[in-house]
Amino acid sequence: MRRQQGKRLDDRLNDRWFRLDEALVNAFVERWRPETHTFHMPFGECTITLQDVAYQLGLPVDGRYVSGCLLEFQIYIQGGRSAWVWFQELLGVTPPPSQVQKYAVNCSLFQETFGECPDGADDETLFADKSGNRVHIRWLPYVARLEEMGTYSWGSAALAWLYRCMCRVANRHVVKLAGPLQLLQSWIFWRFPLFRPAGYETFSWPLASRWSGYNPSGSEKGPRVQMWRLRIDRLQDREFIWMPYSSPDVLQVVHPEALEHRHMALWRSVTSLIYFAVIEWHQIDRVLPQFGGVQPVRVPP
Repeated sequence: MRRQQGKRLDDRLNDRWFRLDEALVNAFVERWRPETHTFHMPFGECTITLQDVAYQLGLPVDGRYVSGCLLEFQIYIQGGRSAWVWFQELLGVTPPPSQVQKYAVNCSLFQETFGECPDGADDETLFADKSGNRVHIRWLPYVARLEEMGTYSWGSAALAWLYRCMCRVANRHVVKLAGPLQLLQSWIFWRFPLFRPAGYETFSWPLASRWSGYNPSGSEKGPRVQMWRLRIDRLQDREFIWMPYSSPDVLQVVHPEALEHRHMALWRSVTSLIYFAVIEWHQIDRVLPQFGGVQPVRVPP
């Protein structure tokens, strides 16, 4: 799902973005615990929630779940048509074998077939695989029903995918991290002032666009990872902003729809996040101070 330019809550991210600080992200992912879906810090647990997705990316967090099925990855359930026949009907081309890897099509095919890409088309995607340059044919049903795109909970899908990617990389045999990592990095900058780059004080919507133009240091990655690890080890409770979105400066740029009660109720819910076969738990009961609450003794995961 590519970021789209626009002002509606379901249209979202503008074409301004920032580069990923791989050393910082790596140091934080080392603190991720798959059992609880939280970062274990010296001062306690914290995590990225649906509230963060709504504010940072401006994506809707309610609506229909993002899922579907291609029977045996070849025959789509409705109508019994071959997925590749359906691909031809919808897009007017049949991808050659050289452009297909399993059931994902190279983005280069779309670039070559449909000419010049729109502005921002080469940016990162929210639901990328590790290569970042392939699109799975499971998205065909959504291409066929573009008018319904705004009815889905893209925010919960993005968060489920980020959770799953961070859980996977906790396995020592996995060396590459996929997912909407700009969400993770923007969350770090908003929540941890000590790690925030200087000179980015202008707020805009969505809030992740605050870091537009950010370019991390190009120095060697290894020593920078060690530096971030040491800084994380020394963190104290007062160096984490539990409620960064309550300030007047933030509230004046937030889209009014994001502040509706129906969204706030979902932010505070312990529920499942769904993205196709990915199902992850939204365990805000372990990080209640992020919502102004008092944290009781945590139960075992």
